[in-house]
Amino acid sequence: MRYVIDPPPQASVPVDGEEAAFPVRRIWCIGRNYADHAREMGHDPDREPPFFFSKPADAVTTLDVLPFPTETQDLHHEIELVVAIGTGGKDIAAEDALNHVYGYAIGVDMTRRDIQAVAKKLGRPWDLSKGFDQSCPIGPIAPASKIGHPAKGKIEITVNGAVRQTGDLSQMIWSVPESIAYLSRFVALAPGDLIMTGTPAGVSSVKPGDALHGTCDGVGSVAFTYAPV
Repeated sequence: MRYVIDPPPQASVPVDGEEAAFPVRRIWCIGRNYADHAREMGHDPDREPPFFFSKPADAVTTLDVLPFPTETQDLHHEIELVVAIGTGGKDIAAEDALNHVYGYAIGVDMTRRDIQAVAKKLGRPWDLSKGFDQSCPIGPIAPASKIGHPAKGKIEITVNGAVRQTGDLSQMIWSVPESIAYLSRFVALAPGDLIMTGTPAGVSSVKPGDALHGTCDGVGSVAFTYAPV
């Protein structure tokens, strides 16, 4: 295939223990999937149907040092388990969903909270608050063939060494298989899709110069620093 302009480079994530990388097709994010986070955001944590938003594939970054995002005075971290889809499908049954997973990683849904708050108030889309450049720092993917399918384990993020968010994967309102099954009713999932599975309570702002370190038991870690302005 010939193109009238050069196609963009393929977004990708390293795979633990492999030379080859995981190509990223789309990034789907489930909102308010931990009850304590739903409460801190002012919502009822009852088990309502899940909702999703997306980030562009090239929001993924594995850089150690990131430029601080523009147009925000309230940048928040949201630490999350990331599911990497290896086999596509539509209308996937929950009991079959894990067969579609290639592996797992730990990622951070960086959010321009002030922009999101204005968008919510005006009933507008969240795109500029969630899908900006380098808004998805992510660690290496651990293949499910090596680590299995984690359903419990501590997930945590520190900022400059101080714990900001901590929770357990077992606290998800919608489990990984349920989330995959639900999302596949609306879109055909495909190899290369990433699903960010929600964040526990404790989201808070970061500033230029801050160092963030996220971990998830049995999965891996992600670490990066925002460059001073």
